[in-house]
Amino acid sequence: MSDDVLLCADRDGVRTLTLNRPERRNALDARLWLELADALRQVKRDPHVRVLVLTGAGGAFSSGADIATGEKVHPRHKLDRLTDVALALHELAVPTIAKVTGIAVGAGWNLALGCDLVVATPQSRFSQIFAKRGLSVDLGGSWLLPRIVGLQQAKRLVLLADMIDAQEAHALGLVTWVTPDDEIDVFVDDLADRLAAGPPFALAQSKALLNDGATATLQQALANEARAQPGNFATADAGEAYAAFATRRDPQFSGAWALYDDEEQR
Repeated sequence: MSDDVLLCADRDGVRTLTLNRPERRNALDARLWLELADALRQVKRDPHVRVLVLTGAGGAFSSGADIATGEKVHPRHKLDRLTDVALALHELAVPTIAKVTGIAVGAGWNLALGCDLVVATPQSRFSQIFAKRGLSVDLGGSWLLPRIVGLQQAKRLVLLADMIDAQEAHALGLVTWVTPDDEIDVFVDDLADRLAAGPPFALAQSKALLNDGATATLQQALANEARAQPGNFATADAGEAYAAFATRRDPQFSGAWALYDDEEQR
């Protein structure tokens, strides 16, 4: 068994981070919180990463924060680690996918909800388990859930802390796709490849606009869109899209800045 609590693999612009504490159903302890925050910051700095997949080893996504460790630090310091991860994930410009097999509960579920897209299997189970542990919701759940399912359903999920299955999570909009367990790897690989082939700057712009639009007025959203669109025309991707359409071929998006030629960019 690997001693690494977080595994990292790269494939054609897709980076996969795997929570690797299967003996604890990938509960996040101090070391894993710190390594995950650092790994997410590395994704932000790496221009070669165009999609992030977040998953767990051993048939579970994550059982949440590891509360079994007897760490003698102030609880606020523990929560700072969670905050670092939640913000680092939310601020990524690249599309993010949570691949959920098995359980995703507590902070583990909110970690998945922090991703742009969530793929689960029929065997996946979810719970905002905090109340059953004598705790209140964390890792951004108080912000994420009302925006996804509305305030009343968010209160139901958090206050009762019930375990729900993948079908109910999908019906509530908390899971994007449910796919058979033996097909999820291929499904997520194909999804990640489709996103990685997209125009990186335009996708980043759209992701930011949608995140901001959740709390913006229509006037603010329109103004944000008007500011964002000229930046897309300054990349090679807009011209490439038109050229590909005209010649009936698939576009090859690079995100390259179009105001300079290749020699000047170097």
